[in-house]
Amino acid sequence: MKRTAATRALILLTLWALLLALPQRARAQEDYRYDIGGGFGMTGYLGDANSANLWKNPSWDLQVCFRYLPNNRWAFKTNMYAGGLRGNSAQMENVLPEARNFKFTTTFYEFGELAEFNFFPYGMGKQYQKLKRWTPYIAAGFGFTVWSTDQKAHFSPVIPIGGGVKFKVNPRLNLGVEFLMKKTFSDKLDGNDLSDPYLIKSSFAKNTDWYSTLTFTVTYEFSKRCRACNYKER
Repeated sequence: MKRTAATRALILLTLWALLLALPQRARAQEDYRYDIGGGFGMTGYLGDANSANLWKNPSWDLQVCFRYLPNNRWAFKTNMYAGGLRGNSAQMENVLPEARNFKFTTTFYEFGELAEFNFFPYGMGKQYQKLKRWTPYIAAGFGFTVWSTDQKAHFSPVIPIGGGVKFKVNPRLNLGVEFLMKKTFSDKLDGNDLSDPYLIKSSFAKNTDWYSTLTFTVTYEFSKRCRACNYKER
């Protein structure tokens, strides 16, 4: 009788432990295919009205983003930005021809695609995969931006490149900070008066304007990758 009672107790405890473990395992195996969010931050500008100090005349930026998350190492992000840019050639050590000075202020609107590579496998749960709640990452992509100076609208392709850090607050909520330098294919980001002040013909490598975005983001993940517990390793 004592052996039977002990056996029953052991079976009940085992079943109870399994019941407690099943929800935890299900939660650990949940991950998501997409995230969406936004952020805010500051911009910098390099061009004919500011040739050295990227943060000489910082301005603002707002971002909306959407990511596709194929796995824990890669992400593909669609970015939409609005931001301000400004510069003043009088603050430079370089002197423009005829000692002229120019300053400008403009608002840009950017749409782009980025590929991100995480240095660590990013996520929560699945301890056997050695996932990390935070990771640095690098990013590069392409896009285009539009802006207006001298009451004229302008358009240019851009190549963003940079990186950032992500942190998981919980399985769905992410915080991040990202810095991107963005090369334009135009010398008119700062206006027509500064499109070619030194009479140097523009090319891919020289005499074009750059700007940067430093953005703090919050994103939320959705669309479970696998709703059942029979998870198949990717």
